[in-house]
Amino acid sequence: MSLDPAIADRLKRTADGLVPVIAQQYDTGEVLMLAWMNDEALARTLSTGRATYWSRSRQEMWAKGDTSGHVQWVKDARLDCDGDTILLQVDQVGAACHTGDRTCFDAAVLPLAGGTSA
Repeated sequence: MSLDPAIADRLKRTADGLVPVIAQQYDTGEVLMLAWMNDEALARTLSTGRATYWSRSRQEMWAKGDTSGHVQWVKDARLDCDGDTILLQVDQVGAACHTGDRTCFDAAVLPLAGGTSA
């Protein structure tokens, strides 16, 4: 499966051919996770409507939810203005994080000088 050349030309990849991807819940705006895609993962995502990523630790493609059942159905996909980040607006089924949490950003809030972030 190959990526549309018009999209491929706009992408600015890391040295290892990857682009960071932010997954966001489409109807609430909740930021769910950050992952990575190569050209094939992006092509699969755009053609199937199901979020597919590249695992840097396992060095393999993975469709979100293959083992957990926590699928991400893509509602919208966009490149940022520089072409170096992808935003997926998804309908998340179950937890987005491998820890079982709804989002990977549920950890303790980092302290800000002069007050809290919330």
